[in-house]
Amino acid sequence: MDDYLLQILKPARYIGEEWNISHKDFNAAEVKFALCFPDLYEVGMSNLGIRILYGILNQMPQVVCERFFSPAIDMEGLLRSGKLQLFSLESKKTLREFDLVGFSLGYELSYTNVLNLLDLGGIPLKSALRDASFPLVIAGGPCVLNPEPMHEFIDIFVIGEAEEALQEIVGLYKIHAADFKAGKISKEEFLLKFCGIEGVYAPSLYTVSFDQEGKQKEFKPKYANLKAVVKKRSVKDLNQSYFPLDWLVPFIQVVHDRLILEIMRGCPNQCRFCQARTLYSPFRIRKTEAVSDLACKLYQNTGYEEISLVGLSASDHPQIKEILGNLISLFEGKKVSVSLPSIKPREMVGELASLISKIKKTGLTFAPEAASEKLRKVLNKDFDIPEFLRVLEQAYQAGYQHLKLYFMIGLPKEEKDDLGSILDFANNASQLRKKTSGFNAQVNISVNALIPKPHTAFQWFGMEGIEQIKEKQGYLRKLNRNKKIKLSFHNAETSFLEGVIARGDRRLSQVIESAFRKGARFDGWQEHFNFARWMEAFQEAGIAPEDFLKEKSKNELLAWDFIDSGVSKEALLNDYNKSIA
Repeated sequence: MDDYLLQILKPARYIGEEWNISHKDFNAAEVKFALCFPDLYEVGMSNLGIRILYGILNQMPQVVCERFFSPAIDMEGLLRSGKLQLFSLESKKTLREFDLVGFSLGYELSYTNVLNLLDLGGIPLKSALRDASFPLVIAGGPCVLNPEPMHEFIDIFVIGEAEEALQEIVGLYKIHAADFKAGKISKEEFLLKFCGIEGVYAPSLYTVSFDQEGKQKEFKPKYANLKAVVKKRSVKDLNQSYFPLDWLVPFIQVVHDRLILEIMRGCPNQCRFCQARTLYSPFRIRKTEAVSDLACKLYQNTGYEEISLVGLSASDHPQIKEILGNLISLFEGKKVSVSLPSIKPREMVGELASLISKIKKTGLTFAPEAASEKLRKVLNKDFDIPEFLRVLEQAYQAGYQHLKLYFMIGLPKEEKDDLGSILDFANNASQLRKKTSGFNAQVNISVNALIPKPHTAFQWFGMEGIEQIKEKQGYLRKLNRNKKIKLSFHNAETSFLEGVIARGDRRLSQVIESAFRKGARFDGWQEHFNFARWMEAFQEAGIAPEDFLKEKSKNELLAWDFIDSGVSKEALLNDYNKSIA
């Protein structure tokens, strides 16, 4: 195998043997779990969820967990030539040798990579074609708040947070797997047993029907003892939950090449467009002492010189000043930087910026999402502009030079003046630095199209089409004349496709498989994305993708309504009505 790895770019993606890797006896394990991430190694190793599940599973007695990542195009060529088989990083075992195969679904445009991994592993794509001789295929992650587009390929979904549910699934598998493999119980009977676990959904055990217009009219379980509503799973106490101290240190640079320390889960804010708020509700925090203890142990086990404190709105942690103060004391003299991925403009944030700069200066990131007060009210985005400017001035005085801002376009009630406000906002932020240094600040603006996602108050809104998005992008480019303001846009076609899949139903499974068969891979990467393949797949299936982006009726049965996310549909509808009031 080593000879073949010399023929490809970045062979370190496939060799394993990283610092802190788990070494367990594969053959001695009672349950063998393949943890799969449908993207490149350097993307997957930046995912905190993968690290948490890897550690949890390998801590379980008689369980071995090994990793698979999507092979790059050159590596796939070797695998498909027959010279190599898809193998795990830890013990170089094939996917077929595992009992359970788990996928993390964090992005809709990674779905074809899921199918590619199954195909390369010699596993039939469709659940209905897999008998007891094949592994059970599981999926979880943010995207499974609407699992229906992938229903044909996945045996069971874990809705919500998987830390506890996955341990229960493995435990139940130990009890009943022998009977399933011996033919004493059918696959349906086997799957039905898992559905007793909170958060578990087996799509093959439910029937769905559509009316003549293509709208879903019914969703019901096949069995009387099967719940019609699947409740999202959540970890109750973040301070008692597992966190990976044996932090894997890759041999190559990964996307987030630093320690990632989760200090909170959920969000105290009520932004109407935000699906993550629903997914990670309720709001929970990790206490100051626990954060400090984890930071020390992680640093000792890795030697990383940057710690990123993560959460949906990390500066809203009620003990954030204490956390940063402790970390500064702990790492003083070690040249370790601490960063917050996104900051909310509070009066206290100026003090936070000063605290962070005592260790090492990093860039500041804010997400106003909309530049006009009118649109921020529609979004229910709590972002006070005078407060932001005061905070920013304090940050510039503390030595910060660069600023990143996130905005959305395609918002309800959006007009041209609202688009122009984005550049006015950025120019004001840039010019504010002149007070302290005499030079304008560099401001990078990331502009994304609004995708009204499931389980948000915006799920009834329609999404703008490709041409409308492109027109607004072009308008902003033309309007920007400041060299200190750099605009970047998410590709309009990928936004369109992400919206279609995110809001899709069971009919999209055939489209996803067709796109995969046509060669779709790494659809989230612009150099690999081929929009024409997807349009051909939709056309052949007789499905108009834009139908999924239309405004939805308030009394319409939505494909994801069977999931109890912890935020009721009535509450979301009430919030939706407020946004259009």
